[in-house]
Amino acid sequence: MKQFRFVTIFLLLVGIGFAGISGARAEIVENHDYTVLFNPQPTESGKKIEVLEFFWYGCPHCSDLHPHLKTWLKKMPKDVSFRYVPAIFRANWVPGAKTFYALDALGLKDKLHDKVYDAIHLDNLDLTNEETLFNWMAKQGVDRKKFVDAYASFSVQNLASRSAQMSRDYGLSGVPALVVDGKYLVGGKSSAQETLKTLDDVINMARKERAKK
Repeated sequence: MKQFRFVTIFLLLVGIGFAGISGARAEIVENHDYTVLFNPQPTESGKKIEVLEFFWYGCPHCSDLHPHLKTWLKKMPKDVSFRYVPAIFRANWVPGAKTFYALDALGLKDKLHDKVYDAIHLDNLDLTNEETLFNWMAKQGVDRKKFVDAYASFSVQNLASRSAQMSRDYGLSGVPALVVDGKYLVGGKSSAQETLKTLDDVINMARKERAKK
């Protein structure tokens, strides 16, 4: 009987141990949770850890991640800076990049960034069609001429070209893509929550690396 009680207690303790292990978050693994960029790029964030989100308005995974990312931004660590970068892999991605930069130039990014996603993924509008885009902007209360002028401006054209170059320089193959400190790439995981947990872990790794310098 004593031996039976001993075995029972032993198995119970082992079970508790395994439960504790399974409840803990395992350390992130290179080439599984994140990758190191083949060509690390210089950052523009100074002393802060830089996070870039490369996105495309037409990407359903970017659309799914976006509201969770917005929540994450509200509690982003103070030593982190964040920037959206519209990726360009194909010609039909250019209108999305120009839309983003035109909205930014007009001070309308915060107001309409989310609504562009919704127009595409909820209302099924083809905002790569410029006439559809311009009409939709007018319906949002945006001065049509001002938006068209910004969209076609030299500065927005240059920013879109830079986005295309950055997409190549960072060696990206898809979006959403979160780049940390110009070196680490976190792609879309099985869920938005998992993606952002991994982002936090990679930021912490970058923070420790910076502390060693």
